Amino acid sequence: MRKRIITPDNNATKSPEFDWLNLEEIAEVEISSEDVAYPIEFALLADQTSGWRAAEPGTQIIRLLFARPQKLTRIWLSFLEASSERTQEYKVRCSSDNGQSFEEIVRQQWNFSPDGATSETQDFTVDLPAVTVLELIITPDINNDKAFASLAQLRLA
Repeated sequence: MRKRIITPDNNATKSPEFDWLNLEEIAEVEISSEDVAYPIEFALLADQTSGWRAAEPGTQIIRLLFARPQKLTRIWLSFLEASSERTQEYKVRCSSDNGQSFEEIVRQQWNFSPDGATSETQDFTVDLPAVTVLELIITPDINNDKAFASLAQLRLA
């Protein structure tokens, strides 16, 4: 018999080591709102760790515009919420025709609770051969339009 002792993964919200796309070089970003202390770069760039936060409450959009169509095989998202209980919903959509039409990739809800689940990390394997626009729509709380959206990390491969 072989035995191995395992420990809980305390880095569950840290993006795994992978050959991620350098979004700073290949994408332009559009956002519906941004807290100056938590700009979108803090969620998109590998050397940043504090994440993005909206300056206005309610549903927010983060849109990545690619100069050249990108083949995407993986979408990795990480959300953190340690201070309030809420049910967040997000959608990921993509376009291959510069935003003329969109295909929904995923729609998901997650319940955050300060006394329980304070993080959500999703790793999606996709086969998207020529993405020109990737859009993340975050509704921070489906029951309260006064909640603020945030995103710890977004990575693409």
